[in-house]
Amino acid sequence: MARAVCDGVKEYERKQLLERVDREAATVGASVPDEIELDGERLPLAEFVFEVRSSEGGESRERVEWAKKKLRRERLDRRQRIEDGEVSFEEGEDLAAEIIGIDRALNALESLGEADLQSQSERSEAADTKRWFTFLKKALGREEDTAARGPK
Repeated sequence: MARAVCDGVKEYERKQLLERVDREAATVGASVPDEIELDGERLPLAEFVFEVRSSEGGESRERVEWAKKKLRRERLDRRQRIEDGEVSFEEGEDLAAEIIGIDRALNALESLGEADLQSQSERSEAADTKRWFTFLKKALGREEDTAARGPK
């Protein structure tokens, strides 16, 4: 579907915009948009991301997952509009900036899940260590020694 629409973006401009939004480091230095429209509903995105990150899990997981799903869909829709070439270059630039902002928000929301997994992993490792030391004390017969000596 390599065509340029008369009133739309030129082929090389379209490719340039798509390359920009697909670049690995596109979100470096980018900020989360203040607001975004998701299914006709205005979401104060920057505020939402800030609240979710600062509440450390206080925001319901379902609401976060809903937002991530909607953001991914909006990203695909905006990218498709650029890919179809039915927008002007200026509209394409605006869409590219929105996509990069959406990616920034998604990165921030995804990192919350990683932090949850890391803390869960650390708690699990601490519990495993405690069980291991308890086992060693019993196996070496030192549990009685500790009890006989009393607290220090």
